[in-house]
Amino acid sequence: MPDGPRYEDDFYAWTQYQAQVLRSMECDDQRFDRENLADEIEARGRTELQHVWVLVRRIVTHFLLLAHGPSSGSWYGWMREVVEARIELGDKMSLSIWRLTDAELPELYHDGREVAELRLRGLGDVASAACLPILSAYSLADICRDEWYPPAPEEPK
Repeated sequence: MPDGPRYEDDFYAWTQYQAQVLRSMECDDQRFDRENLADEIEARGRTELQHVWVLVRRIVTHFLLLAHGPSSGSWYGWMREVVEARIELGDKMSLSIWRLTDAELPELYHDGREVAELRLRGLGDVASAACLPILSAYSLADICRDEWYPPAPEEPK
C-alpha cells in the first residue's frame, strides 16, 4: 500500500501528493515528461476543487434568494437548485477539499451574494437586493447539510 492520501479517500489530496512524489523521483529517460505529467495530475485535483467552489457559490446564491427574495413560485425552484448542488457536492467533498473550501468561504459568499443581488434586481426586488448581508451567516456545514435552508423572509403585515 502506498504512503500518503488514498485515491478512494481523498482524491484532491491524492492528486497533490502523487504530483509531489512524481517530481521527486529520479528518471534519466528523456522520453518521460515527468514535470508535465505531474502538472496534469495536480490540475485534475484543482478541477475537482474548483467544481466544489462553483457548487458552494450556487448554494449561497440560492440561500440568499430564499432568505431575502420575494415569496413566489420561484421558491421551490431555488430549493431544487440547492438540492441538486448538494447532491453533486456530496460526491466531491473530502477532508482536504472541506478545509480549502472553508478557508475560501468568505470569498465564495461574496461571489454568490453578487449573483443573488443581480437576480433580485432582475426580479424587480431592488430593495431586497440592496439589503443583502455583506458577511455570510452560513457555515460550510449549513451549506452541506441536507434539508437545511435559511428561514424565509417574513411577509409584511
